[in-house]
Amino acid sequence: MRTKIVAGNWKMNKTYKETKVLVKELNHAVKELTLDNTRVIISPTFVNLQKASKMTKKSVIEVAAQNMHQEASGAYTGEISAQMIKGVYVDIVILGHSERREYFGETDALLAAKVDAALKNDLEVIFCFGEVLEDRKSGNHFKVVESQIKNALFHLDSNAWSKIILAYEPVWAIGTGETASPDQAQEMHAFIRELVAERYLSDVSEEVSILYGGSVKPGNAEEIFSKTDVDGGLIGGAALNVDDFTAIIKAI
Repeated sequence: MRTKIVAGNWKMNKTYKETKVLVKELNHAVKELTLDNTRVIISPTFVNLQKASKMTKKSVIEVAAQNMHQEASGAYTGEISAQMIKGVYVDIVILGHSERREYFGETDALLAAKVDAALKNDLEVIFCFGEVLEDRKSGNHFKVVESQIKNALFHLDSNAWSKIILAYEPVWAIGTGETASPDQAQEMHAFIRELVAERYLSDVSEEVSILYGGSVKPGNAEEIFSKTDVDGGLIGGAALNVDDFTAIIKAI
């Protein structure tokens, strides 16, 4: 049975004090929920990871880093290694987010190296991918998604996939107010699962959780999550509000 996951990507938001308040509120909120086969993950900024990790030590909430460097150490000013993430008791990292690809030029080859470094250090990876509006309008969205997944992940052996969570992001639906319809989300998620099944055994494709990441809100979460191959969401703006994020968790 695939695990359901609601993961909140806080991006470059929340100060140290604001992080403490939100984590405290979330800890309290999830105590009231029955989380059967469901994981809740939050991803604060690097400078607040340690505090969030400490505050959720006795909570069901898990903490993820938003990015990491592919090298173990070195002259890489401003970067964070996998070992540093592990050092503050964080075991999950988000890689390949569309904003990292767009604003920082991250390529499939670079992301493959980051995935390898994360897995080498026993980090679980939430791997993001997805098409821009031009690709969707031209009908190239399946080819783009296939290329991103194959180039960054298909060198892995099947055992490594126990540490992989996939997150499909239609880039045109991130922070724009636009959302892929539930049927569009299901169509792409089914395509992704079949793609994994073609490369690996079917038990790998049936076990991997595939999240939808494109303007999920309390009002549309239940319908999106009801689709067969949608196993949860990678939530952006709505993850910064305890009521909205809790409502999305309830929806799953």
